[in-house]
Amino acid sequence: MSNNLIKISFSLNGNKVETEVSPQLTVLEMLRRNFRLTAAKEGCGKGECGACSVMLNDQPINSCLKLAATLKPGDRLVSVEGFNEDPLMKNIQEAYVEEGAVQCGFCIPGMTMASYHLLKHNAKPDEHAIKQALSGNICRCTGYRKIEAAVKKAAERTKANE
Repeated sequence: MSNNLIKISFSLNGNKVETEVSPQLTVLEMLRRNFRLTAAKEGCGKGECGACSVMLNDQPINSCLKLAATLKPGDRLVSVEGFNEDPLMKNIQEAYVEEGAVQCGFCIPGMTMASYHLLKHNAKPDEHAIKQALSGNICRCTGYRKIEAAVKKAAERTKANE
């Protein structure tokens, strides 16, 4: 290990991993550089847009703000790539496509993470709850109506499949 690198270990997308990071490297940069996971994007670099959202210990975080060196061995980090087999995420992604909520796609990983967190904790969200859940994410293309419709459709399907 180099003098200025810190060795960290944690769970990434369900697998225990170890890597070396510089003290100033963000979780977003680590995901992209060290693990070649590219779904999370840097939009603003200030935690305002949500494009970099990932789940840390079942809570959505802006990975552009969290330093990778602060991750601990018990931490569970999940990026969009880690939801490949999750039926709820698949439902959300399908609803986004069906509702035409995907345009340029830049914000979609963060939007789907916010949608996932909402539906995991509130299977019957009303319009206000959906807007509140998505409020930390910025989309410059869609005007949000199609995204909100996709979350509503995913919620309805989730209820129907229970």
